[in-house]
Amino acid sequence: MSAEAKDRLEQIYETLLRRICLLEYAPRTRLSEAQIAAEFDLSRTPIRRVLARLEDAGLLDSQHGAGTFVTDVPLGEMARTYALRCELAGLVGRLSPVAITAAHRREMQGFEDRAAALLATPDARRFAELNMDFFRFGVSLTGNEALREMSLRLYYQTARIWLTSITRLDLAAESEIFAREIAQIGEAIRLGDTQAAATIRQAHISLCVTRLRQFSQE
Repeated sequence: MSAEAKDRLEQIYETLLRRICLLEYAPRTRLSEAQIAAEFDLSRTPIRRVLARLEDAGLLDSQHGAGTFVTDVPLGEMARTYALRCELAGLVGRLSPVAITAAHRREMQGFEDRAAALLATPDARRFAELNMDFFRFGVSLTGNEALREMSLRLYYQTARIWLTSITRLDLAAESEIFAREIAQIGEAIRLGDTQAAATIRQAHISLCVTRLRQFSQE
């Protein structure tokens, strides 16, 4: 497969991944291999590879004779999955942390600008998009590939929980909390302290779990 073809499949993977995580494809939605192939003007064989990657990530479930379905949000597994995510977040600052560069600081400034815009006009989708992009930035701060892959896998499995809980959450308050987290991590990044950035992220994940648990019990 050529480099161009690989890049194309990666773009399609990212597109479908975001659709699932942002609930454009709701849980239990049946995905049509033929329709996706037609949308991206490709044969079904490469699309099948993309869907297999999403299944490996726990986001799709291929049922023989029935089709391929978006997996449900595992609310019952939320506490255990988030507990593991919390531990992995701390490891980002300790296992092969990367050296902070000027490019990291510029990217961090972009997140702070987006957080300010979100505070001015809270919006559930923009919150979710910023959360996803910021998380991926965070795991890029470790050079440990296995840690990055596991962290992303667990994130994608739980990313939809926040959006499904939005009707019970105070979006303005959540936006303020998130903006504060980004500002705190931004300060750590400017100081070149990857471990501090990871510790702040770890604390905020733990607090997020507590808030989600409280809302689920109400």
